Amino acid sequence: MALSPLTPLTLPLARLPRLRSRLVGLATLRRWAAAMALMALPALLAGCQPARPSGLLIIASSSRIDSLDPTQASRSGIMQTLSALGDPLYVIAADGTITPRLATALPQLSADGLRARIPLRQGVSFHDGTRFDAAAMAFSLQRFMAIGTLSYQLTDRVRAVRVSGPYAIELELLRPFSPLPRLLSSIFLTPVSPRAYRNHARSPLNDRFVGTGPYQLSFFSRQQQRLTPYPHYWGPKPANSGLALVSLSNSTALYGALRSGEVDVLLSGNLEIDHQQALHREAEAGRLRETVGPALEISLLSLLTDQPPLQNPSLRRAVALSLDRATISQRVSLGLRPPLQELVPPSLPGSDPKAWPAYNPTEARRLFRQAGYCQGRRLELPVTFRSDVPTDRLFALTWQSQVRRDLAPCLALAVSGMESTTAYSQLDKGSLTMLLYDWAGDYPDAENFLTPLLGCSASRGQRCLKGNSVASGSFWSEPGLEAQLQDSSIQTGPAREALLRTIQRRTAAATPYIPLWLTRPVAWSRRQVSPIRFDGSGRVVFGELHLEGQP
Repeated sequence: MALSPLTPLTLPLARLPRLRSRLVGLATLRRWAAAMALMALPALLAGCQPARPSGLLIIASSSRIDSLDPTQASRSGIMQTLSALGDPLYVIAADGTITPRLATALPQLSADGLRARIPLRQGVSFHDGTRFDAAAMAFSLQRFMAIGTLSYQLTDRVRAVRVSGPYAIELELLRPFSPLPRLLSSIFLTPVSPRAYRNHARSPLNDRFVGTGPYQLSFFSRQQQRLTPYPHYWGPKPANSGLALVSLSNSTALYGALRSGEVDVLLSGNLEIDHQQALHREAEAGRLRETVGPALEISLLSLLTDQPPLQNPSLRRAVALSLDRATISQRVSLGLRPPLQELVPPSLPGSDPKAWPAYNPTEARRLFRQAGYCQGRRLELPVTFRSDVPTDRLFALTWQSQVRRDLAPCLALAVSGMESTTAYSQLDKGSLTMLLYDWAGDYPDAENFLTPLLGCSASRGQRCLKGNSVASGSFWSEPGLEAQLQDSSIQTGPAREALLRTIQRRTAAATPYIPLWLTRPVAWSRRQVSPIRFDGSGRVVFGELHLEGQP
């Protein structure tokens, strides 16, 4: 439900906990709708089927799935489902280890790093019985490059895909690319049956999926998908008799469904913070299980650097120093979202946990005075939050109140809300001075966090004219930065990590973005469900789940 835009308020910091209660109290106004959704859940799950088979697991989330075609994958919900229906070439464990899955070894690179040969597993079949081989893998990658929503992930790096043997493909790269195995772990590159997709080589097939994974699709709608084990799967068989994946958009309904036992597993998704905290306490008390995955989503503020007033880097740094992350994290997320002072999640190589400065109102005042503020003149700075994300509103109000308390003579924040889709469409137009939004990499590598925010194909001085920096709302670049980004995708090992940290410190000094906090994926389950495990891409490994005490 999209909340209406909020006009600027004057709100003492001490009253913010009560404000949070009132905001969360908006959910009570929707209680009737939530209750109706919860009452409808058994019927939704039952459909035309008999009673739930022994070992079937019901998994709920807020993710509605419009398409199961890997070429259309861009959101976490479809990625999670595809990870059960398909196999990637490589998988990444929670400790960062890369293991071949449909490949049998890491890419074999030519001396110049421009050709990568990938040997493929034999004895694998698609769900329609078609043999998996090099021709099928090449068909799938070429199809993705032609029509994929995230096709740039390949087309920006791969010139061509060729069959080099019955069970080997070759990628011709545009330039050497050291994170290639991590990119090829992306589930949106999972192969599909050439026979099943023959008539959809250049168009999506939304309501079906025919891949190689441990489960096959037996029913599809936007609100529910049913998955049954594929009897001819080449690898370990699922530990359960099947999955029912259910979408409920209302946080109250999701929370109540797990508490009532209507569902076995609940994925955090957009669950409201108060509901997350309540489930956390239930887990601490031993009434539920809770598992936290690797943090691969960051929240940040983009600052418009090519227009007044934030074209002044000293002012941008002063704004960054005015942000009390610890207070904001505690008051807005109840401590569930740790403060963040970098653009790369701490679990990834190249992380630099102290790249951005910590809260320092004394230094902020000095910089504001240096820019001509604080002595009868105050910087009025607009902040836009996404009106359909409840925590964004509370963040904006908390920061506004904290600035009023600590820096009132120097800075005033004027907060206003804008629906997410509209806000994103305005980023590259230079119409938003500051916007809070989230970024999650498509695969777990530092390059997939830095390049999408900092990449710039055309610039003049410190102004980016064309590229990712424009699309991300900062319009910032510096001479030599793009070359460093390109070089970071060629380097390996400690040299690469050092360069990634250098890029972050350079960015922090200019402050085109202000990192705010980390969001970690969380899953809760009934005590009867086996312990949950996340992989290194932040997804639950569905095939290991089972009801304990059952085969």
